[in-house]
Amino acid sequence: MLRTIVPFVILAFHLHAQTDFAGEMVAGIDRFLDAELKRAVAAREKRPRPDAQSRERFRKIIGAVDQRVTPVEMSYDAAVGRSSVVAETAIYKVHAVRWNVFEGVDAEGLLLDPLQPPVASIVALPDADWSPEQIAGIAPGVPLPTQYARLLAERGCRVLVPVLIDRKDTWSGSSRFRFTNQPHREFIYRMAYQMGRHIIGYEVQKTLAAVDWFAASAPGVPIGVAGYGEGGLLALHSAALDPRIGGALVSGYFEPRERVFDEPIYRNVWALLREFGDAEIAGMVAPRALIIEASGGPVIDGPPPESKTRRGAAPGALRLPELSQVQQEYERAKRFFDKGTLRLVTDSGAQALLDALKVRALPASAPIQIKVIRAPDTGVRLRRQFDQLVEFTQKLARASESTRQKFWSRADTSSLAKWKQTASSYRDYYWKEVIGKLPDPSESLQPETKRSGENDRWTQMEVKLPVWPGVFAAGVLLVPKDLKAREKRPVVVAQHGLEGRPEFLIAPKDDVNKRIYAEFAARLADRGFIVFVPQLPYIGGTSFRQLQRKANPLKLSLYSFILGQNQRILEWLGQQPFVDVTRIGFYGLSYGGKTAIRVPPLLEGYALSICSGDFNEWIWKTTTLDFTGSYMFTHEYEIPEFDTGNTFNHAELATLMDGRPFMVERGHRDGVGIDEQVSYEYAKVRRFYDELGIGDRATIEYFNGPHQIHGVGTYQFLHKHLKWPEQREK
Repeated sequence: MLRTIVPFVILAFHLHAQTDFAGEMVAGIDRFLDAELKRAVAAREKRPRPDAQSRERFRKIIGAVDQRVTPVEMSYDAAVGRSSVVAETAIYKVHAVRWNVFEGVDAEGLLLDPLQPPVASIVALPDADWSPEQIAGIAPGVPLPTQYARLLAERGCRVLVPVLIDRKDTWSGSSRFRFTNQPHREFIYRMAYQMGRHIIGYEVQKTLAAVDWFAASAPGVPIGVAGYGEGGLLALHSAALDPRIGGALVSGYFEPRERVFDEPIYRNVWALLREFGDAEIAGMVAPRALIIEASGGPVIDGPPPESKTRRGAAPGALRLPELSQVQQEYERAKRFFDKGTLRLVTDSGAQALLDALKVRALPASAPIQIKVIRAPDTGVRLRRQFDQLVEFTQKLARASESTRQKFWSRADTSSLAKWKQTASSYRDYYWKEVIGKLPDPSESLQPETKRSGENDRWTQMEVKLPVWPGVFAAGVLLVPKDLKAREKRPVVVAQHGLEGRPEFLIAPKDDVNKRIYAEFAARLADRGFIVFVPQLPYIGGTSFRQLQRKANPLKLSLYSFILGQNQRILEWLGQQPFVDVTRIGFYGLSYGGKTAIRVPPLLEGYALSICSGDFNEWIWKTTTLDFTGSYMFTHEYEIPEFDTGNTFNHAELATLMDGRPFMVERGHRDGVGIDEQVSYEYAKVRRFYDELGIGDRATIEYFNGPHQIHGVGTYQFLHKHLKWPEQREK
């Protein structure tokens, strides 16, 4: 019977071990991303000179979007009964200072204030692991050529040196739950990225607040920035955004950025490489002066080492940039600059910056003797800076629901028809701006199939479907044997979770997966459904997570590929004569539940979706420090999605089903969330369906169990909404 109705090529009829598509799939996506990166780099070469719109797009993706306070007030920090002066020389004094940036967020550091009117005002930015005192020459550890604050102050400049968040892991975690080995920069990055902010953007804003103060307190005095390592990144980015900065010195940073995915994750910037390499960012500095100092940057082997009590950091290292690579990017940047305004030097960067600013600096001389009066408590100061950024970001997350309401204010819920009209633009936004959209599948639909097993109820087929060059969809199809000629039946796409494989849902060999998945693909086939079990690429640990790292700077994500795979799966299922294309449902657990809340809302070919073991108050889950299961504490570093907190929580994604049936399956003891938060988020979904008069299409089932398929209410939901009569499993 099967051979007469199934129009695919049968390559084998004997039982055999199932093909392992997973590794091949991950490798294929990896190669596709490599090719996509080359295309993006080539396309950048053809883009016009960066303009004001380029600058605004850049400002958004680095998260430098919050309104700074005005006016900026400079506070001279003084311990009780003592002066704010921490050091002095014959020509300048060094003050411990702080200046306001946002409400609740200050910048702190040192002000090297000349005794005579300054020839220039400079923000000097140390590497993240250097203190302001080190580049001011009043603490050991930094060689003289990179003591920019000291060198510039000795030439008559007024110099402000901010504290940067460092790469230690001391406070990365929670004393209530656990700590991690995430560098402080990564810890802030994770929560900030979800909220459309970034550790880069925060520190650029601190730099620009210093520029605000310079401009107001000494109008007419040239302003420059200088930085090394992480400070070089910030100097480049700050100068790109603010035309008041007349010149910038970037040291130990400038080079091709195509392998940013190998760098620490706190340098991951959504959509960066579609438009900006270091050369294009430099182009936004032009026609102002930019000095690239080709010096060795910081070398970081990775995050702090794991221990029994600290783990979860993303991999990522910093290596010494090769001079040839620096020169290559410098050559690319030259097309944006007038002659002489872009310079590549190998030393004396501070002097080159002063020359570029065209100031009458004091003559260069031997280092001036510095008298240290007192040493600030740098640990307390750094902790204060860290805590302020954490709390600022947590406040954004707590206010995110009202922010999303503003974002969704154009949606019309007066009727289902009007909702569908207005929701389409939100669907497009989510796919293009949050998930990242690839073109529709381009490869010819020539499936590879083979029979891989059977029992007395259904036949099992392996399926491989080309999607894009080197990228394919794959899975296992279960076809009931009682299927009649010319009969069309509903299909359930049953989706595995993290590190899963189709066989876990059909006939797992271990008790753990048998308990978690309850063989739900097989059970649904026993009930007469056609079942397709895709292999998806969230498998292979660091291998698949690095796909997310490669994808993000290209304005893509892992779900960009999963959506294409599902497009192809739906297309192929629709060609099978025994499939009713109007009755295809999706049911996924865990990471499969993540897919259930992201894919069916965007693909109308799915008639319904069931999200099991994942539905949540997602923004809370990804940013909070008040829940042991927060993704702030775990190793899943690929989870944050840029700016989702201001645009789409799980409830908003469920509404993009456009009234198609939607269900949540929730175990009371499932550690991915807590009932109160899941219920809160689901209540918004149910209200939406009720107000549109279709409340019977949305439901939630709680069961007394852990993270697993329960398969009771969900089965009833599938039978009801896929219009397939319930029958007892054989």
